Amino acid sequence: MAYEVTATRKRPQTFDEMVGQDFIVSTLKNSIQQGRIAHAYLFSGPRGVGKTSAARILAKALNCEQGPTDQPCGRCTSCNEIAQGNSLDVIEIDGASNTSVNDVREIKDEVLFAPNSSRYKVYIIDEVHMLSNSAFNALLKTIEEPPSYIVFIFATTEVHKVPATIRSRCQQFNFRLIASSQVKEMLQRVVDELSIQAEEAALFWIAKEATGSLRDAYTLLDQVISFSRDGISLERIRAKLGLVGLDQINRIAHIISQRDKKAILEECSEILDRGVSVEQFVVDLSDYFRNLLFLKCGIRNSSVLSGSPEDYPKELVEFFSTEQIEKAIELLLELHRNLRFSLQQRFDLELVMCQLASLQDLIDPAELLHTIRAVKADLFPSSAQSTAADQDSQIPAQAATETSPGERRTGKKSGSLKDLIEAVRREKLALSTLLEKCESWQIADGELRLDFVAQDRFSAEQVIKERDTVIKHAAAVFADQGVRRLRVEVLGGEQSGSQAVNEQAEIVKKIFRGEIVDKGE
Repeated sequence: MAYEVTATRKRPQTFDEMVGQDFIVSTLKNSIQQGRIAHAYLFSGPRGVGKTSAARILAKALNCEQGPTDQPCGRCTSCNEIAQGNSLDVIEIDGASNTSVNDVREIKDEVLFAPNSSRYKVYIIDEVHMLSNSAFNALLKTIEEPPSYIVFIFATTEVHKVPATIRSRCQQFNFRLIASSQVKEMLQRVVDELSIQAEEAALFWIAKEATGSLRDAYTLLDQVISFSRDGISLERIRAKLGLVGLDQINRIAHIISQRDKKAILEECSEILDRGVSVEQFVVDLSDYFRNLLFLKCGIRNSSVLSGSPEDYPKELVEFFSTEQIEKAIELLLELHRNLRFSLQQRFDLELVMCQLASLQDLIDPAELLHTIRAVKADLFPSSAQSTAADQDSQIPAQAATETSPGERRTGKKSGSLKDLIEAVRREKLALSTLLEKCESWQIADGELRLDFVAQDRFSAEQVIKERDTVIKHAAAVFADQGVRRLRVEVLGGEQSGSQAVNEQAEIVKKIFRGEIVDKGE
């Protein structure tokens, strides 16, 4: 028996075999059961989702010897002829190669003759949007008032190119993309029928690459089967099709987190030297950061992520902020759009990879505004308003009571406090800047106490507003201390004028990454 491709072999032969088009199937079946058969149908939607198959099934339903029926038998002469494509009464026309008005005039002449042996004469015109305007105009009258035995079924991937005068004369059905989970299920059935071992991750990848087209999925599966003698695996697919492995992309993401531009350029060069195209590399990176964004938002559905959530290191998901991941995706998508116009695609890729290594320098506009306000308040402390809070976050007007030297660990330069500041920095840059101004600190009985000098009253107030964030990270950094509460106090004492100016100048320098030219003393 001659080999038959999967897309042809698995073409649905009944309405019940169609996948992902439940609304259309139920509507067509109900209209047949009620005898409400239209004289013209317009099937629109993406490629490979079942438009032509639905047209053939509808033709069989209308002409089955036991019909019209919503369950064509598939065994009678009419059903067999339609399935084999040799029925005299079901005429399939390729609109892309029969575009002229003369081709349509032939149809107008043919409709005058009754069906040869069937109940209806059905015209299926695929890619109907390719017809010329003259051809559409020639069809208008025929479509509007055809003989009772004529049914037109138009199929198109670009319904907006079909004139409104044609669309208004047809019952319109919009076919949808098929969900990846449904495509994966159909692929699993195929490999089970063929007794082929296939990794679930590999089938998910094929389903995702098909982008909602079942026909494309079957075609890609045939290609994968051809080079997978010992079973289908994602690793073998990546090796044969020139894709970047997930382990390698995880390594790239780790390098990005380390801001190591030298290492990321070397890794990029190694991948391209293996024969991976620049475009494919960019697509794989974009998909990776998309999945990081989904995980960051709490989405862990394997079919959405096209893989297992456990494949993505938790520390990387937590390290990058949502804004940084969104910026990475934006850079990669812009690069993908510009590659077609590039004089040297590799150079463009290397530039973006260096930009990705600087993701941590990204400042969210809201955070920047918050930081600027904090700087303004530090430069003009008299404008800061005093606030009152509960006992856990109250700011006393004067110096706090002294604690024993053994309890208090002093200074912003303490290694443990630096760990807390660095952890907060990854989520909120402005808050970490405020914490750096802490004068001294201590932990006792599950309470973290932060002391600020009077000149930093505004910083203390802002830390209080963000105490939930501080407590969250303090509980992780000081896990052995069981931190559950935060107490912020303002110590008495005034700074000298020159000392205050120096501190203010250092704040401006740190925030705006500049150099101090004149402190204005």
